[in-house]
Amino acid sequence: MKRFPPLKILPAALLAVSALALSACGFTPLYGYQGVTKGLGAIEVVASDGRAGYLLREKLDDALARNANVLPSHRLVYSIKEQRYARGVRVDNVANRYELNMTANWRLLDAKTGQSVRNGSTNATVTYDSADQPYASIAAQQDAQERAATEVARKIQLDLAAWLAGKAAA
Repeated sequence: MKRFPPLKILPAALLAVSALALSACGFTPLYGYQGVTKGLGAIEVVASDGRAGYLLREKLDDALARNANVLPSHRLVYSIKEQRYARGVRVDNVANRYELNMTANWRLLDAKTGQSVRNGSTNATVTYDSADQPYASIAAQQDAQERAATEVARKIQLDLAAWLAGKAAA
């Protein structure tokens, strides 16, 4: 009969005890609230202009798990502002490190009335290196844009999920 050392059982036991403690104190995951997942899936995202607008729409559709079989209850419209700052400079005074700041000002509209029911401003900042080769520099900038869009979409998703959970609890 093989005996397990107590050090290997301890992490599993702590995980089980912490899960019980969280459930005993009334902890409910955000997606545990009735209607949050369905509510997020019923939000239609309207893309803004440009590459960043398209990227953010793609990321939001993924984050919200848009259900195309359901009529949208809300529409999410947004505008994007991007700012790029040189943060690292080489000896020959050429920037080789950049910071990209993406800000999305968004409004959630009721699909039937067109009235704004929620709005906000969400931003994300990412950094990237700029290479000497032009194509590599463009690829790095586009990758940074995609990472920023992913982060902005995640923050908007969390804001909307918290709002829907609050509506369901009230």
